[in-house]
This record gives sequence, C-alpha cells and structure tokens, in this order.
Amino acid sequence: MDGFSNLQLADVAQPRGYDADPAQLADLAALRRMVREQRAVFENAPVGIAVTQPDQIRSFNPRAGEMFGFAPEEVGRISPMDVCISPDDYQDLIREAFAVLARGGLFERTEQQFRRRDGSTFWARLRGCAVEPGNRGAGTIWIVEDVTEARQATGEVQAIMTNASIGIMFTRNRVIRRANPAFCQMFGYGEGEPIGVSTRVIYPDEAAYRQLGAEAYPQLAQGRPFTTSRTLVRKDGTPAWVQMIGYQVNAKDPDKGTIWMLEDRTRERSDEQSLREALMENRAILDNAVLGIAVVEAGRTLHCNRKMEELFGAPPGGMDGIAVRALYPDHASWKEARELSGRQFAQGQAHMAEHEMVRRDGSRFWARLSGRLFDLAQAGGRSVWLVDDVTAQREAADAILRARDELEVRVAERTAELAGANALLQEEINERRQAEARVHHMAYHDSLTGLPNRAMLSERLEAAMRAVAAGDAPHAGAKLALMFIDLDRFKNINDTLGHMVGDQLLRDVALRLVTAVRPSDLVARLGGDEFVVLMPGIAGGGDAAEVAGRIIAALSMACQIDGHCLHISPSIGICLYPDDGVDVETLMRHADAAMYQAKAAGRNNYQFFTERMNLAAARHFELESSLRGALAREEFALYFQPIMCTETRRPSALEVLLRWRRGGALVGPDEFIPILEESGMIMEVGEWVIRSACAQAVQWQREGLDVVPLAINLSARQFMHQGLVDSIRAIVADTGIAPGLVEFEITETALMQHGGQTLEILRQINAMGMRLSIDDFGTGYSSLAYLKRFPVRKIKIDRAFVRELEASTEDRAIVAAVMALAGSLQLSVVAEGVETEGQYALLRSFGCQYAQGYLFARPLPAEQVARLLAG
Repeated sequence: MDGFSNLQLADVAQPRGYDADPAQLADLAALRRMVREQRAVFENAPVGIAVTQPDQIRSFNPRAGEMFGFAPEEVGRISPMDVCISPDDYQDLIREAFAVLARGGLFERTEQQFRRRDGSTFWARLRGCAVEPGNRGAGTIWIVEDVTEARQATGEVQAIMTNASIGIMFTRNRVIRRANPAFCQMFGYGEGEPIGVSTRVIYPDEAAYRQLGAEAYPQLAQGRPFTTSRTLVRKDGTPAWVQMIGYQVNAKDPDKGTIWMLEDRTRERSDEQSLREALMENRAILDNAVLGIAVVEAGRTLHCNRKMEELFGAPPGGMDGIAVRALYPDHASWKEARELSGRQFAQGQAHMAEHEMVRRDGSRFWARLSGRLFDLAQAGGRSVWLVDDVTAQREAADAILRARDELEVRVAERTAELAGANALLQEEINERRQAEARVHHMAYHDSLTGLPNRAMLSERLEAAMRAVAAGDAPHAGAKLALMFIDLDRFKNINDTLGHMVGDQLLRDVALRLVTAVRPSDLVARLGGDEFVVLMPGIAGGGDAAEVAGRIIAALSMACQIDGHCLHISPSIGICLYPDDGVDVETLMRHADAAMYQAKAAGRNNYQFFTERMNLAAARHFELESSLRGALAREEFALYFQPIMCTETRRPSALEVLLRWRRGGALVGPDEFIPILEESGMIMEVGEWVIRSACAQAVQWQREGLDVVPLAINLSARQFMHQGLVDSIRAIVADTGIAPGLVEFEITETALMQHGGQTLEILRQINAMGMRLSIDDFGTGYSSLAYLKRFPVRKIKIDRAFVRELEASTEDRAIVAAVMALAGSLQLSVVAEGVETEGQYALLRSFGCQYAQGYLFARPLPAEQVARLLAG
C-alpha cells in the first residue's frame, strides 16, 4: 500500500485502446469517486495521519505536518525515530506496538510524548493498524491526536482537589467516587477510605439523609447550585456544622454525578452562640448597674437602663426615645453641654463633666456625665452615657471649700509678716547664687535646649570610662554605651519653615530624649540636629538597644509647632566601651559611623558599630564623590515600570525610575538616591529626570505610539523647593508635552509635613493640568482633613501591605480600609509590589483599579517600553 498521498486517479483510469463494457466502466467510476473521498478525508482530518515503513515516514496529512513541524516536501526523509523523545523510547514503542500489530490487532496508547522539529515536545493519543498483519514491510497507518491541553487540565484539576482547604467530593447515585484530602481530614477518614461508600455515612440519621436528597436533587436537576448548612457526623460520631454547595456535572444527565464542596463551620457557630450568651449577660449587668446608662443617637435616647429611669423619675421604658434637650433645665445649659461634648468627641476624647439636670417632675439635681462615642471615627454617631447623681457630694465639697478659704486667709495674714522680713536677705543671697549658677551653666550647657554640651559630655565620658577601667562600675563586668543621634530630614524643616520653627523642634526633641532615657543617663547636644546619649553601667548591648527603642518611639509622635504638624525620626549609632574604643575621640567617631549606617538602613532605626562600618563610611563618601559628576558624564538612565489596569491587564501608566550605571555596573537606587537627597544634588538630578521623561514621551508620540501617562516621583526636598513649579512650567514649554501625560507621585510623609504650603504647591501643579498621586500610602501620618482638600486623584498602597496580603488578615483589612477611604474620597488606587496571581485576585476582589509589580513587568528601558506600547 503506497499511502493515501501517493494514490492518484490515474491509477484507476481506463487503459488506452481498451474497450470495456458498461459495467466495468461503472465500477471504475465508483472506484475513482472512492479515491477522491478518501483523499479528502486524509487531507482534512482534524487528527494527524501518517503512513510508515520500517525506518521511514512515507506520507502524512497536513494536520500531522502541523503537529510535528515538518513540510510536505520532507516526506521520505524523516525517520519515525526523529519524532520520538529518545532512541530508547522509540524502541519501547515499536516493540510494544508491533507485538499487537503482528497479530492483526489495533494498537493504542492513551499518552505518548513526541518531539517536534524545533525540539519542543507534546503529548498525544496514538493509534496504529498494520496494512498487512504479519508483513511489517507493507507499512503501518498511525493516527495521532494532540492531548497536551487535556493532560494539563487534568493535572490542574487534581492539584485543586489535592490542595484545596475545603472538602470536595464527587458522587454518583449518592455514592462517593472521589474525595480530596481536606474532605477526609474533615470527617476523620484515611486517604481514599471513603471511596465507594454511600454518602449516608456522613449524615446523623436516615431522615437527615433523605431530607437533603429531597431538597437538593430537584434543584440540581434544573442546573442550579444547591447551598445549605447542615449538621453532619464524622467517622468517630462527633457532630460537625458544615456549609455545603452542590453542583450537577450535567443537569441533562444526572448519571454524570454531582460535585459537593463542604466547609466546616462548627467553630464559627459555637462563637455565634457564645456571643449571644455574652449579650444576654451584658444586658443583665446593665439593667442592675448602680449608674444610669443611656445610648444616644441624633439627640435622642435609644435605650436606658432602670437606674437611668429612677434618676429622672420615669417609669420603665419612659426614657426611651425622648429628646436629650428635655433633660436640661434650659436651652442655654443644653447648648453648652452639647458644644463641649461635640468638641471632645471630634478630638477622639471622652466627655466627662458635671451638669445640672431636671427630673420628670421638674425638680433639679447635679449629675456627673461620662460619654464616649461607639466609633471615634464618626463624631456625630451613636454614643453611650453614664450618669451619676452627685448632688450630695457637691454640697459637701462646697462646705469644705468655704471653710478652707477662711483658714487660708487667716494663715496668709500671719505668714506675710515673717515673709517680708526674710525677703530682703534671701533676695541678696539668691542673686549671688544665681549669678554663679548661670556662669557655670553656660560653660557646660547648650543655650538653646539647656542640655549638657560637648564639654560636659567629654568630662562625664572620661569619668565613666575611668570607673569601668578601675572596676568601680555599679556591677562587675559593666560597660558603657555611647549613642550618636541625628534627626532625619531636619534640614528640610529648618530650610523651608525657618529657624524659629527649627529651634522649637529641637527643644521639643531634647525634652523627649530626656524623658526616654534612664535617670542615670546623660543627654547632650553637640550642635545642629546632633545629640549624644551617655549610658554608664550597662550589662551589654541589650540595655542600649532597649533605650534606643524608647527614643525612636518617643520621637515618632507628631510635633505641633506654629500650626505645622511635623514628623521627625532619629538615626541612632551605638558603640560600647571598651569593646569599640578606649578613648573619647575613637568612641565618638565609631558612634558617628554607626549612625550613618542607620541612615543607610532606611533611617528611623539604630545600629551597633562594627568594623565593616568604617568600610561603609568610605563607600558612602566614594559614591557621593562619583555622583557629583554622574550627570555630566551621562551615567544616569531612565527605566519605566508599567502600571496595569486590573480589569484589562493593559498598561494605564508608566512609573519613571532613575538608574545609575557607574563604571559599567548598576548601583542600586536604595544606595545612591539617599546620598542625592542628603547632599542636595537631588534638585539638579530631579529636574533632569522630569525633563528627560517628558522628552521621551514626546518622542514616543512622534513615533506614532499610543503613550500612557508618566508617573514621576518627587522627593520631599525637591517638592518643597521654591523653584519647583516654575521649573515644571518651563519643562512643559520646552518639550511640548501635553500636561495630561504627566503625573507626579509625592510620598504621604512629604505631603503631611508642611500643611498649607503643600496645598498651595499642589494646587499650582494641578492648575497646569497635571495629575497628582500619593505614594507609599499607609506608611506616613495622613490627616483626613488635609487629604480631602488635596487635589490628588490617586493613592498608591505601599508594597509592605501587599507582600503578605494572601497570608495576613491584618494586611487584608488595611487594604480593604484604604479602598473604602479612597472610594469615599473618589480616588483611584494603585497597589505596588504585586508579584503573585493570588495577590492580584485579592486586589481585584477589593475593587483595586490599578496594580504594579513583577507579576506584570520589571522596570524596562525606553526601547523595550516602545515595543510594549506598539503591541
């Protein structure tokens, strides 16, 4: 047999010069028609068909050529071994196949892996039959069907079954045919144990079994899922409250079976019952309380306990629903109390005060009122009030005050005579002592903060070192620690808000430092924003770390100065004596090096000195020196990371990122950008970033690309620079970019530092038609009062809340809260650092509109972005 591809109509044509009778001619016509039909089947078959002889593929149809990547003209030059994974695999296949084919049987293998011409592989169902059984040389016809996708889908379904956290079982005629490990664990069965068992075993009795069948299967037969919660039983007989969802595999054919998903809700149901019992207990406690208790909303009482009704002379239920105004003797008293409590509630405080109240019969009494909002975030919401009759206490207190005032007047008259005589002598003594103290204080204290200065620090440090060396420390083996503290971003505050604000901030910091350290510790100011803490008599680094932690916590609270809400954080370097140095100069230098390491580690932390820090300090100065010429040497480059629309997974914007290639190697942005900010070079480099990004966007537009907006980061120092708005306006004019294609990202902390000044800058940028967004949202100290006034359109959730989103209920709650806040303020939300499909799915379920991270794309150079936009 030559194979279908070699069979021609001429093979069955009438021979020349031969006269056939009509019957023969009819047979020939039928034969030609049969050949054409077979040829059409061969060419158009949806499966691959090939004809082979030993060591040669004689013919194949187009589908087979498509599967294996061979062209029709290659027929005859291909060996069956060429399409097998290996020679051994080929030999195994031939040995097994021809053992069947030689007997005239049909060979079939449900899964066989083949190799394409390009080296890639696929899985197929293979069937073969011999042209002449027993004669291998006559050839073999093979049918090949690609089952790669079906095999992968089967594996995915099995993985879902195996790894699902809820129980899954597949039943047919209410007999368990498959069950995943979670199901077995839920009901106490070993793996595979329930297979083939009736589902009756998980019901407490026959009635429950029949009832579910009567309710579920009519609904499932209509193609609708069935959902219910039932009490089922485990293998050991213990009950389990289970939520069940059933789906018919094929509503038209019930014999195909049913899929059930089961979730154990026993603990949740128990918790609900406990909550109901707790509510009943609380109600009993409130009804028997010795204080009046009322719940108030919208100026009216909702609920009152019996004591409240007794205080105001009302019958049971007579206090519910009345206006609070009616409990005060007049409108002015009620208005004063309402305004005072309203101010305190708005500040998140409880209200506690004494007011004159009026009973139902018109009599008056004094009451101590204590009120608190149920939800501090809703200043006008529901509140709870405690009321105590203090009339008798007030009358007694008034009598005591009158008696005390009379006694104090008599004592004052007698002591005035003695005081006058001693005053002149004491004044002279005090003036002399004060003069001496002022001179001594000025020599050893800082004039701004009143803290010890460098001179006193040096004396105390030398004395403490001598005590340790001589063994005179409080306990054997004692050491001392030296902390070098530098305030992060203090220069920005001092430069933008002025020295008066900066000086007051330093005084506040000094007070907080003194409060945070131990009584035996010394806090000194060296100058500027540099402070030093001397800690004598410590056992080791753990004592120093504990105090450093208290300092960080103390300085983390906002400072209110001249209407500005300022946030400051410390970078703390710590060294120990005698471990890290044996003289004052060495200890100070090493503590300073550790402080710089704390800044490099992200600020707002403490670091202990190590020898590596000397190398780190040298690295810092080396990078700073190289950075000063990097812009002129054209060592900076822009990269772009797509911000994707979560609905379409298409780019909606591009974040502009700065990269520095130094000597052929990339320097990490976390390493060089802080140096740019500290040195002030961020102003020049930041302007270059804005100008270069705008020019690149215009270039893409000239190339006919569909350009999306560019998100450009502004540092805190860059944002507060006086010339920022004029610089942006000039760049727009020079490059010709459409303002709508520019979006500036400012960190939450930078926005909140300078209140009104920040708002004015944002308004000017917004007026130019550019977009504004808040970066790293959730890591700063946002004020909702400012946030709703800022002309921002978008907030970016910091990657710290996305990283553990799948595992952390706290992070999921935070992200959900941010989404709710953004929705109420009509802001879009971008999630940073999205790296997994699970994170992406959760963010979509929260309603997050945009996402950015390695799941979609890493930062790309401009040429790769052009290809992305073109595609």
